[in-house]
Amino acid sequence: MGNTVSCCVSPESSPKLPSRQPAERLEEFQTSTEVSDDNTVPYLQHISDREIPDELALESNPSDHARASTIFLSKSQTDVRDKRKSNHINHISHVSPGPLSKKYSSCSTIFIDDNTVSQPNLKSTIKCVTLAIYYHIKNRDSDRSLDIFDEKLHPLSREPVPDEYSRIDPEHKLIYRFVRTLFSAAQLTAECAIVTLVYLERLLTYAELDICPANWKRIVLGAILLASKVWDDQAVWNVDYCQILKDITVEDMNEMERHFLELLQFNINVPASVYAKYYFDLRQLADDNNLSFPLEPLNNQRAQKLEAISRLCEDKYKDLSRTAMRRSFSADNLIGIRHSNAVLS
Repeated sequence: MGNTVSCCVSPESSPKLPSRQPAERLEEFQTSTEVSDDNTVPYLQHISDREIPDELALESNPSDHARASTIFLSKSQTDVRDKRKSNHINHISHVSPGPLSKKYSSCSTIFIDDNTVSQPNLKSTIKCVTLAIYYHIKNRDSDRSLDIFDEKLHPLSREPVPDEYSRIDPEHKLIYRFVRTLFSAAQLTAECAIVTLVYLERLLTYAELDICPANWKRIVLGAILLASKVWDDQAVWNVDYCQILKDITVEDMNEMERHFLELLQFNINVPASVYAKYYFDLRQLADDNNLSFPLEPLNNQRAQKLEAISRLCEDKYKDLSRTAMRRSFSADNLIGIRHSNAVLS
């Protein structure tokens, strides 16, 4: 979980390679796995040869490295700055911003949310993930895509796709409704939503694609399909998604999943540090866009539960400290340890 580069990544997985068309990258990957001679053994590189220099990897690969900035947070900054500027102008003009919707703790009442990195709130997490997808679409650089993700070529419903469909950016509510329907029907967890966003950004980076109005539904569907199989113990089968989306076939789902994995170069590893980074960046995105997490006043029952958890963690930390003390002494523990004076001859 903590590796900087997954062992599944092939030598050409770096997003900073010379720019090529997505179709060429997929075709090259498919041909590179073929063996020219049946009697020869395919050459396997040592894992050290697959390492990517830190300067190159940290530059633009956030789905693999915890210190690289997430793409969705950087794409949202333009809109956030505009909103802050507008709020500043309204404040100067003495225009009332309306009633405050955010709750604040006081001496008598403490408000806390149930959203943690290990157990995120499902509804709030889906809202943040779909908002990140919305900014990906709105602030995209171009419309690079593949036919397998084109909804006109592979529609998800029998209703005809409008001609202007590829030119109109979807609203956040539409993206949220689509993802929320899939998560509710398949009973997926909030952690799966975060992994979905990791796979989505990894696909855009590895394959040099853009998520746009013509392909966003199929790209999101493919990321959810893969994340549910990797993260959840009881994965949802492809045929189950065909029951949710009535007009899609199992063959289409299988083909899309295969292409998605090939474009990811079968790198489905999500380090814990990367997962935590995406979680906290999603919270930052929610704070920048005034998406409040559900806050509840701290009652006696919840306070006792938090105290029990804190005591358990404290006892565990003490046990680890005792184990470390037996192995060696640190500079902090040198107080009280007496040594004999050295004799200089």
